[in-house]
Amino acid sequence: MRPGTTPFKAGVLALVVIGVLSYFGFTGANPFSNPYELKASFRDAKNLKPRAAVRIAGVEVGKVSKVEPAGGGAATVTMELDDSALPLHDDVRLKVRPRILFEGNYFVDIDPGSPSAGDLEDGSTVPVSQTASSVQQGDILAVLDSDARSDLRTLLHEYSKGLKHGGAEGFNRAIPHLGPAYRATALTNDALLGVQPSRDIRRLLRGQARTAGALADDPEALKELVTDLSVVARALGSQDRALEAAVPALRDTLRAAEPALAQVNAALPTLRAFSIEALPGVRSTAPTLDAAIPWIEQARALVSEDELKGLAADLRQAVPSLVLLNQRLVPTLKQLRALSSCTNGVLVPFVESKIPSLEAGNSGQEVRKQLQRGFVGLGGESRLSDANSPFFHIQAVAPAHLAGVYGGRIEPAAPPNPNTPPPHRPDVACETQEPPNLAAPGGPANLYSAVGGGR
Repeated sequence: MRPGTTPFKAGVLALVVIGVLSYFGFTGANPFSNPYELKASFRDAKNLKPRAAVRIAGVEVGKVSKVEPAGGGAATVTMELDDSALPLHDDVRLKVRPRILFEGNYFVDIDPGSPSAGDLEDGSTVPVSQTASSVQQGDILAVLDSDARSDLRTLLHEYSKGLKHGGAEGFNRAIPHLGPAYRATALTNDALLGVQPSRDIRRLLRGQARTAGALADDPEALKELVTDLSVVARALGSQDRALEAAVPALRDTLRAAEPALAQVNAALPTLRAFSIEALPGVRSTAPTLDAAIPWIEQARALVSEDELKGLAADLRQAVPSLVLLNQRLVPTLKQLRALSSCTNGVLVPFVESKIPSLEAGNSGQEVRKQLQRGFVGLGGESRLSDANSPFFHIQAVAPAHLAGVYGGRIEPAAPPNPNTPPPHRPDVACETQEPPNLAAPGGPANLYSAVGGGR
């Protein structure tokens, strides 16, 4: 004791120190610590009390420090967490769960979330969309109002009637035939585990949680869904005889569907491989849609009243005239088709054909080239002119044997020589005629002087 301190003061000071140490020892409170604080909004705190446990995967990582009402039956829960609970991420999810029988009360179960979502800062508040409360038996019974209890009673009554008149025996007889179905169900359950069970199941559960959360955020839509299902069930119930008659047809349908199901089962490996290959395309779908939305908006404006719809109205008036024009163009198009066919099938092959010749170095020349050379020779022969205009000197000598036959005149009819070109036939389509035969016989003219000679 310091000088001047009485035994009474010393005793009181010792009792205070012992009491403070005992409080900290029994409560575990540490006034010098700075715990991580997390707040969360719950629609129903389920009688959660301060100092209730906060757990991650069954391990206690903190305590509930405060529970405050937020109006409308909701509550804001403040928690102090140990360093072992960190890090928590932005997509963290919390749920109020009941303890086991001997523990009593409730606790907060935390799912830390995924690292890709980013870390949650100290003092953050988790929104109500990321929190949930466990459903208790009392909640289920509270939902069963008079209408629901009546519907449940009706369901059990109808189910008992279905089992009464041979239904149970039929079900027992069907059990031995369920072996293949059980086997297929086991294979299906094994396939649902995924290629990597730990990761795939976690993704599946996370997706189901998002779906359930989205449904929970829109109770009106859920209420309408239940109402629609009730209407469908009532409609089916009113047609019980038709349903009874449809059961044998369902059996036959399943029997006929077995080959198709076998084909589907055989296609599943290929479908799985396709799904894996399609994942990059699925990931790029969102950026593609983002890039396509401006174009879609422009296309939507294009089909407005001022654009394509107005053009369509004008075209609607012009289409009958266009149809009439097309009908009147049919004869002209037929002539154009015949001309094109004649050009492609007769004229073009003729001008590209090669002329055989006995003259050395001049054989195999194309008709189109020889025609041009003829113009050059003609220009050389037409240099003489008189006072009126240029004129050509053309000499034509009839063969001696034809001079007596035709009186020295050059007749338009073809000579009766089989080696001459065929006569002009305007009644025969050009496209069906054969190109001229350029392989003319060679030799002196006197060799072909006999009429009708086929030499």
